[in-house]
Amino acid sequence: MMFRPITAADQAAYLQMAHSFYQSDAVDHPIPDSYIENTFQNLMTGSPFSACYLFEAGGQPAGYALLALTWSQEAGGLAVWVEELYVLPQFRGHGLGRSFLEALPSLYPHAARFRLEVEDSNKGAVALYQRLGYTWLKYQQMVLDCPLKTAKKADKI
Repeated sequence: MMFRPITAADQAAYLQMAHSFYQSDAVDHPIPDSYIENTFQNLMTGSPFSACYLFEAGGQPAGYALLALTWSQEAGGLAVWVEELYVLPQFRGHGLGRSFLEALPSLYPHAARFRLEVEDSNKGAVALYQRLGYTWLKYQQMVLDCPLKTAKKADKI
């Protein structure tokens, strides 16, 4: 089992897994496939604000982690958001997600905070994250989606 930065050759596997992720109970609602395609294209441009790692087991795709990189004054520096962490069902329970989360500090040694979201109902994920030292923030999140912006192809940042 291993993980590595995603490449253009991983497009089909990534698109399929991300689509499955957004059809799962791990998310609040599905998103258009065009958003997933735009994200992949953004990753391929080398954006400094995003990164993705593909998980492999036995030489085949087993999952992925999508990261968003941002500055956080509250945290005192670089905040690495684990936007998505997805492991294909047949590879769950083998430590892929745990191994990746344990490696994050060495991948981003200058990060001040690692942050992720989890549905309360995802008890297995909550337990894993807590064992790894993640604690709850007491914020309620709010968003303002920009329909004109998201309806178009995502800008390359």
